[in-house]
Amino acid sequence: MNPLTHFDAQGQAHMVDVAAKAATHRVAVASGRIEMLPATLALIEAGNAKKGDVLGIARIAGIQGAKKTSDLIPLCHPLALTRVALDFAPASAQYPGATGIACTATVETVGPTGVEMEALTAVQVALLTIYDMCKAADRGMSIHEVRVLEKHGGKSGSYVAD
Repeated sequence: MNPLTHFDAQGQAHMVDVAAKAATHRVAVASGRIEMLPATLALIEAGNAKKGDVLGIARIAGIQGAKKTSDLIPLCHPLALTRVALDFAPASAQYPGATGIACTATVETVGPTGVEMEALTAVQVALLTIYDMCKAADRGMSIHEVRVLEKHGGKSGSYVAD
């Protein structure tokens, strides 16, 4: 069996058929961080960014990103998400010596396929929104360490990153 499930026997891209899979409760958690100058982080923490509440807007953008994943990633199934939650913290809490913001997204559904892509998209869109809102102050920001931390549900069971 081909481990790349988005290709058929002839090597053509296709959307995986999940019709026969059981609908189960599925959860995925992803995280990432955006590095920035200390002065930019201070602007965000003080709420003094020119464009407003950076983390509040990034949270909403991440939720929207999760909901739009199948519009962005061609072979993703559209899913009825039951929960999307984003949390932000100083990057230094998870990455000693880092200056920036860490984002963690938790996405849930009850369905025949997982929500890893939705969690990853939520993190990326939230971090990109922070970049967009703060780029006038710091064009050197960079996004790092975006990855799935864990996933639960479905036939393949649980995965927890090292």
